[in-house]
Amino acid sequence: MRTICLYFQIHQPFRLKRYRFFNIGNDHYYYDDYMNESIMRKVADRSYLIANKVLRQIIKEYGCQFKIAFSISGIALDQFELYAPDVLESFQKLAKTGCVEFLAETYSHSLVALKDKEEFKRQVEEQRQKIKLYFDYEPAVFRNTELVYSDSIGADVAEMGFSAVLTEGAKHVLGWKSPNYLYCNAINPRLKVLLRNFRLSDDIAFRFSNQAWSEFPLTAEKFVSWLNKMDKKEETANIFIDYETFGEHQWLESGIFDFLKALPGAVFRNSKFTFGTPSEIVQNLQPISSISVPYPISWADEERDLTAWLGNDLQRDAFNRLFALTDKVNRCTDPRIRKDWKYLQSSDHLYYMSTKFFSDGEIHAYFNPYESPYDAYINYMNILSDFSIRLNAQVPESNADQEIVNLTRIIEDKELLIRKYENELKRFRSSKTKISAVKESKDALKKTSKTAVRKKSLKNKTSRAKKVTGKTAKKSTTV
Repeated sequence: MRTICLYFQIHQPFRLKRYRFFNIGNDHYYYDDYMNESIMRKVADRSYLIANKVLRQIIKEYGCQFKIAFSISGIALDQFELYAPDVLESFQKLAKTGCVEFLAETYSHSLVALKDKEEFKRQVEEQRQKIKLYFDYEPAVFRNTELVYSDSIGADVAEMGFSAVLTEGAKHVLGWKSPNYLYCNAINPRLKVLLRNFRLSDDIAFRFSNQAWSEFPLTAEKFVSWLNKMDKKEETANIFIDYETFGEHQWLESGIFDFLKALPGAVFRNSKFTFGTPSEIVQNLQPISSISVPYPISWADEERDLTAWLGNDLQRDAFNRLFALTDKVNRCTDPRIRKDWKYLQSSDHLYYMSTKFFSDGEIHAYFNPYESPYDAYINYMNILSDFSIRLNAQVPESNADQEIVNLTRIIEDKELLIRKYENELKRFRSSKTKISAVKESKDALKKTSKTAVRKKSLKNKTSRAKKVTGKTAKKSTTV
């Protein structure tokens, strides 16, 4: 039996707000909450919720004849918690069907596998715990960020206890070989390697709605006919795509959801293919040979290499400066710094700095909040500068760092004292104003009282004078 392996990647980064030079040292919050929530809700409503509903309908119709695999980054799960709990709930419903496999990956959707083995392991373990928490599932198969893979990365993955890894069936790696077989790692043969069939995958992910494409429109029956043309000895067709393909990259109006809904039926009616998860394929098939990948590959762009993230000086500088902080971060216990460290590692921040326009320009513009790669670089490095200041304050490394920390604390203490004295001065001034007002009131009252007394005295004198005058007049009259 030949098997179709359908795998979907799900990730959204925490996008950064506009962070100016003058924010450094003053503003320690880096994220554009409005943009992040808006994009998550947009993708949730146009893609995730509809696609999940379609998959539940397919599973209801065909049961576990139809199987799929998901890889969800820890950062995407964080955003589901914040902005789209209904999406998280819909994935939990899919998990309960028993027809879904969840894969492990890096929590931050980062390129840490290229830099630090221990940080790589820590991130993978954190993401595995998140998957266990929400879906009660323990991943046994790994897929790295953007399918980045090399022989050494594969060996590290095998050390973590995974049975298999997913990566790209790149032409420059395979040569005359086919991606439609199971392979194993060149260093540790115990790790099985599933290779993406990029032609079949990209037919859905990128060419589906392209009216200039010679095969437009793509129907489920036509796609199955291509599967049937595979060599009879080839054992598996690995279709690995972004989940946002459904409804976001390919809009609802293109018919992409109708294609997804019709695909299983067309497969069962018109072919001898079955659907299987990566774990099932690894259990049922034997690798035909090892696959040698001495230099890292990915599924990005035409080159299938790392140039989408590390192809220019801006990207490499940001990448190196970020991971130069690893040791200090590992010694830091501040939860806010630890969280920022995870979010700043997202490969998307480097992707926005790419200067690869031309054929891949439209892909690199997807949800890119920056006007240019240079704008992305400056914004990221400003944030990284502030992050470094905060980190140095928590974990001073050298005497100079310690002196800066001490001076910073002195300045902060003085600022607190100044604010305290200013508040006291305001209070004293307010009290003085009240005392003056009371005194003025008392003085006015006293003055009024004295005036009243004088008037009364004068009145009395006038009255006595009138009486005396009256008596004198009477005497004169009597005489």
